[in-house]
This record gives sequence, C-alpha cells and structure tokens, in this order.
Amino acid sequence: MTYSLDSTQLRKAMSLPADERYDYFVKQAVTHNEIWSLAQGDDWVALRAEDEECLPVWPHPDMAAAWAGDDWAGYSPAVIHLDVWLERWLPGMTDDETSVAIMPGDDDESVVVSPGELQQSLVAAMLEIKPKKG
Repeated sequence: MTYSLDSTQLRKAMSLPADERYDYFVKQAVTHNEIWSLAQGDDWVALRAEDEECLPVWPHPDMAAAWAGDDWAGYSPAVIHLDVWLERWLPGMTDDETSVAIMPGDDDESVVVSPGELQQSLVAAMLEIKPKKG
C-alpha cells in the first residue's frame, strides 16, 4: 500500500539535487517495496536522456503524476512491486538496452543509470535497510 505524502514532502523531495534524489529513490523504493512510472494501458512512458532510451521512475505515485503534467496527459502512475522490478523489469530493460531515469523533476535533471547499476544500489539498500526492520 502506498504511503502518504503531503505537498510539502513532495516539493522537498523533488527539489533535492539529482544525486540526492537518486539516494532518496533507492531508500524509499526498498522501504515501501514500490516503484512507480507512468503508463497508459500497456504503453509505458519512455524518454530520451543522455542519448539513451529511459524509463522514468519515482518512489511515489504523486511524484509521477506531478511530473506527467500536460506532456503525458492520459498516462497515469502505475506501480511496479520491487520484487517484480528486480526479477523481471531490470533483466528485460538490460536486454532492451533501456536505462532508468531516476525521479526526473521540473528541472529536467535526473540520474540516468543502467538497470544493472540500479539493481546493485537496490540490493545494497535492501541489505542495509531490511534487517533493521526485523
């Protein structure tokens, strides 16, 4: 279930520098077991960043919806559970040579990483965060 996020928290997270948004994304994705992007049916938003095809992702649906604006009208936030992301999405994105744009914001800045790099970050965070919850 998606956690609650007020407008102040949303603005604060989205105003972080891109590298800090990356760290925030990893922590939130692991803590809440959710990754969000934008989809319209089976069609997912794809964009070009740093000359690479990218899937933009956020840790919360409100962040994805705020970014979508008028440019992606008709697309809605869609959840990808972390286990599915790790088991299916990242290998598929590697095969498709699709990168991941982490939390693009109004400044059009985001960290763009390969699926393998993101997987390493998520697994490292899982090892750090998950044992503390037990």
